[in-house]
Order: sequence, then structure tokens, then C-alpha cells
Amino acid sequence: MCRYAFAHYKLHYACVSCRISFKRHARDGGHSCPRCSGPLLCVGHDFAPPRRTNRKAWSVVAAVLNAGLRYDGFEPCGCGRDPKFRPQTRAQLRARRIVAARTGTPLVELLGRADPLETL
Repeated sequence: MCRYAFAHYKLHYACVSCRISFKRHARDGGHSCPRCSGPLLCVGHDFAPPRRTNRKAWSVVAAVLNAGLRYDGFEPCGCGRDPKFRPQTRAQLRARRIVAARTGTPLVELLGRADPLETL
């Protein structure tokens, strides 16, 4: 049975510059940040926001979102139960950037791997 098929769960939206997040229903026009009036980025169903004072963790969130990834732990329909990895610390992000530079692998692909050196 699909987890997200019968109910419309709220998505997490975040403003990286203000370091805040909200849960809202999806809307065509998008949502705007109540603090800076900038657009809120849709970050997925399973986003765990860091504390507002933790600038380093928010910089990692910004790097993941700028790469085009979202924090969805399950498949979009909810059938798959394999959680997807996203870096949470600057050290994890730095290790993936170094491997991407050395091997020529796209950074987006390495940000989704728990071990950046594993081959698929």
C-alpha cells in the first residue's frame, strides 16, 4: 500500500537565508518566506531542520539544495522503504567534494551515497 497515495501530507519548505522551515501543503504559485519575502524551497517530506543558530549545518543544507536534491527518505509514491542518504556535517560534504574533484563523478551523485568511495 502506498504511504503517500491516499493522504496529502504537508511538505517541508525552508528559507536558507533566514534559516527557518515550515510544513505546508504544495501550491502552484509556491510559498514565500514570512521574514524576508523570498521564495521558500521545497525540501521534501523527511527534512529534519537544524537549529536556527547552527550556521554550519544550514550551509550543508544549502549545498544539498543547490545541488538539486531534496530530503525525501522514501520513494515519491511511498512504496520504497530505502532511506536516502544526505550529508549532515561539513566534513561529510567536504569528503564528497574531494572525491568528486578527484574522480570526475558529479557531486549530485556523491551527495546521495553514504560512502563516497563505493562504486555502483
